[in-house]
Amino acid sequence: MASRQASTTSTTDPEAAPARGSLGVAHIVFFVVAASAPLTVAAGGIPQSLAVTGTSGIPAVYLVLAALLAIFSVGYAAMSRRITGAGAFYAYVSQGLGRAAGLGAAFVALISYNAMQIGIYGLFGFTTADFLDAKLGWHVEWWVVVLVGIVVVGVLGYLRIDLNARVLAALLIAETVTVLVFDIGAFTQAPDGISLHPFSWEALTSGSMGAAFCFVMASFTGFESAAIYGEECVDPKRTVARATYVSVGVIGVLYAITAWALMSGAGTDKAVDAATEHGPNLIFVLGGDQIGSGFADLAQVFLITSLFAALLSFHNAVARYFFALGREGVLPTALGRTHPRTDSPHLGSATQTALAAAVVILFAALDRDPMATLFNWFTNLGALGVLLLLVLTSLAVVAFFVRNGPDGESVWSRLIAPAGSAVLLAAVFVAALDNFGVLLGVDSGSALRWVLPALVLGAGVVGALFALYLRAARPGVYAGIGRGRS
Repeated sequence: MASRQASTTSTTDPEAAPARGSLGVAHIVFFVVAASAPLTVAAGGIPQSLAVTGTSGIPAVYLVLAALLAIFSVGYAAMSRRITGAGAFYAYVSQGLGRAAGLGAAFVALISYNAMQIGIYGLFGFTTADFLDAKLGWHVEWWVVVLVGIVVVGVLGYLRIDLNARVLAALLIAETVTVLVFDIGAFTQAPDGISLHPFSWEALTSGSMGAAFCFVMASFTGFESAAIYGEECVDPKRTVARATYVSVGVIGVLYAITAWALMSGAGTDKAVDAATEHGPNLIFVLGGDQIGSGFADLAQVFLITSLFAALLSFHNAVARYFFALGREGVLPTALGRTHPRTDSPHLGSATQTALAAAVVILFAALDRDPMATLFNWFTNLGALGVLLLLVLTSLAVVAFFVRNGPDGESVWSRLIAPAGSAVLLAAVFVAALDNFGVLLGVDSGSALRWVLPALVLGAGVVGALFALYLRAARPGVYAGIGRGRS
């Protein structure tokens, strides 16, 4: 059938395919949930959402967005059963909306995932350097810590994918247990008792609701990366879909409960003020008071490992986008080869490592604050780009099945769900653009609120124009865009 013919994902070159059959549902869930970094969200994302937006319904926002992303995942899963290329969004948009739109999506993905990964290095460097100084008396510059982290992540990215899964599994289990222990302690010691108000309509619509949805959406970034590992799954036609659904459910429910616990621990009516006062330290302050100082110290250690796990997960995602584009000849073909011994996309991994090091060195040389600039600018930039990719992918699913026929998919999975998610996600994207100044912490007249979003939109335009150039100058490469071959 036409859809099956469109699903070409690899070449016969053994150096042009990553390790096949090495990942199952659990492995991919570890990658996806690790990218969202549970303890990082609990310590940073949730307090920041409360403090900046003043919305007391943050727990409800997590559940609403989880439901929305579950609807998106219906069409996404339908596509994953037919296209298993390492490019994921790139491959889906190419075969749904055309090669020019697909290459535009690929460039947006490269900007977005690189931005998320590099931005997290800012928080990682700041948090680790602060911990070393406070607990051990070692004064180390943040950028020194980051460069060491870049080397370690680069080495792991160079090694086999299943080793990375084991590393992520251990780190993810440790931080998730830490979050759950905090949740239990906060609920048990809640000074004003446990209230369902954070799930009410009144709470949901309080404060700046649009900004709240933007902040919370950043916590989900990475849930969509399951399809990136499609070629490495035991059974990609089932594994990717199951991993995506499980990841959305785990992220949405865990973060909603943790936000509720944090608000209960601080006092539901006092949570916004407490988040404004303590910021990222709120979970450690509450944990120290309600569970003990030993827990607070341990939680800070696991926050560092949480950030490291997120760095490794985003690094792997970027490496596979480089691999997909290199294999098709859009980027240098060397990027499309895998290591003869480890089967990893090693040159894509090395390229991402070099980019991260270059950006960090530049920000260090300019003496920029790693939190206010590197972390804040880049992670919000990445989240905005992922939102745009979700909208494009939803539209691509509809177009793909309209053109190729149902191929066994229901009307719900191939048309209604993706069309609905396209409309709803587009609304969130527009809200993100409108509230981008709030996300960055700058006033409405700042050039940053337009310059950074322009990088995402500009990347898409450049990618589309480059596709048109390839159509004229290198038609063979153009024909292979989004098909997993050169």
